[in-house]
Amino acid sequence: MPGQLATEIKQTKPFTTLEEEAVVSLARTAALQDHAGQELMARFGITQTQYNVLRILRGAGTAGLGRNQIGERMINRVPDVTRLLDRMEAVGLVERERGDNDRRCVTARITKEGLKVLTRIDQPLHEFLEARVSHLGQEKLRTLIDLLAELRTAYPAG
Repeated sequence: MPGQLATEIKQTKPFTTLEEEAVVSLARTAALQDHAGQELMARFGITQTQYNVLRILRGAGTAGLGRNQIGERMINRVPDVTRLLDRMEAVGLVERERGDNDRRCVTARITKEGLKVLTRIDQPLHEFLEARVSHLGQEKLRTLIDLLAELRTAYPAG
């Protein structure tokens, strides 16, 4: 008899190993979360990747960050942070400034418009996340966080 995951993905044969089922389950959950997150961000006219950059830059404050620093902090790595920042700058969400001493150094900062977008997203995002994971309770959430952190140690950094 197939389990819940096998039923969801209409898999008729059992998983070969428990490890396979765990990884497929993790991937399925991540895909569902990603899709729902993209839909939420689309309501505010941005992508999840753009939200991630705005979140990173809000955290950096007025000092801002360079392209490489942003790339290192991204949840989902993107191949061309410069072009991502170009698009975000074109719609007024970020601004960039070349360094006085080294013109190759470019610092990105969130704009007032970018902060407004984040402010509009904060409460709906809180409600979105709460609706999806708060039913687990604090103890299970902490366990999930710890287990995911432990799983990530099996992957190369970056």
